[in-house]
Amino acid sequence: MIPIYIRFIGNITNKSLRFTFQGFMYTILLMNIFKAMVPDIVYKRADVIPYETLKSEGKTCILFDFDNTLGPDHATAPDKYAFDIIEKVQKLGFKCCLVSNAKSGRSAGIAQELNIPCVTYAHKPRPVGIYRAMEKMGSSKEETVMIGDQVFTDVIAGKLAGVYTIMVERYSKKEIWYVVLKRPLEKIVRLFARY
Repeated sequence: MIPIYIRFIGNITNKSLRFTFQGFMYTILLMNIFKAMVPDIVYKRADVIPYETLKSEGKTCILFDFDNTLGPDHATAPDKYAFDIIEKVQKLGFKCCLVSNAKSGRSAGIAQELNIPCVTYAHKPRPVGIYRAMEKMGSSKEETVMIGDQVFTDVIAGKLAGVYTIMVERYSKKEIWYVVLKRPLEKIVRLFARY
């Protein structure tokens, strides 16, 4: 698509028309990126999500972020909160998978304790980790839900992958420095998108 776009732009001889068209294309690109920053719905915590409703809507697979979604940021083991949520959704018949940007050792260890599969180095906000998880779980995008706490990783990855995307408020205010730096930008996005 990009080579066609560049060739098309090159064929426009009127300079002002060319800049107008380029501006229009950049506006569309920015609008699509902004749309990808808006989750389908937001809940206070992962334990208040109406999983029964998701099940009745044909959802069968839930992809969870871990850090500040199911447990404290950079935890090395799941706590009771994470175990309770996984147990609840599995009893409803959902397949679960952890989708984490974290290093393989830590996130794989957490997933093993929770007795669920895991996709490590998910590269969120790119959707590649979501695709890998869906392939691993044998689920389609229509059947899949992504749940996470960050706009610039979990939400964008879920939306770009075309899955139903739920954002939850962070589990704890304690976060690693590079996540802390992103939170003010998230506030701006949320202010404009009103969520």
